[in-house]
Amino acid sequence: MKPLFWFAGVLVIASLFTAWPYVQRERARVAAENLPQYGKVPRFELTAQTGRPFSDADMRGHLYVADFFFTRCPTVCPLLTEKMLRVQRQAREQGLDVRFASFSVDPRYDTPERLTTYARDHRIDTSNWTLLTGPMDQVETTVLEGFRVMMGRDADAGEDDFFSVFHGEHFVLVDARGQLRGYYRVTEGEGGLEALLRDAALLALAPE
Repeated sequence: MKPLFWFAGVLVIASLFTAWPYVQRERARVAAENLPQYGKVPRFELTAQTGRPFSDADMRGHLYVADFFFTRCPTVCPLLTEKMLRVQRQAREQGLDVRFASFSVDPRYDTPERLTTYARDHRIDTSNWTLLTGPMDQVETTVLEGFRVMMGRDADAGEDDFFSVFHGEHFVLVDARGQLRGYYRVTEGEGGLEALLRDAALLALAPE
């Protein structure tokens, strides 16, 4: 009888190992469903740092993190870029399939060439991270109405007065269906980055 008991035990253990990935996915699905949904990112057509057109369709089917910056920003933007680099690195270490998009809020100055220089100077891996610019009206529509993040410039400021440019500092998590799933303040402490990576992992693991 002992061989039978042994064989039955092996079957039980094997079934547990087989079922465990399903259990993990189901838990992730339930947890992901509990994340907020703030609406869908509308269509946009902008230009990548390569000079090629880039639209919301390029992100369709992909989980991604968005942030908002400008290349001549002397204050918070370098910190935001540093934080995004950390998210990119940690997501890769965790095996998460996540893409990244940085939207310039100073698009009249931030040409594709300047975005390319910024990416090089900050050692950005552009294999899954795109820097975006475009006509001001399209950028404003995308950032303000699409991502629901503030941006602008003091009304009486000249184009050379980059200190007058302002924008939101949150990272935004967008799921593979284009739904806004979270806003994360990452400039104060580690909590924002940790929450972002946790929620990204849930969405990456959860079946669509």
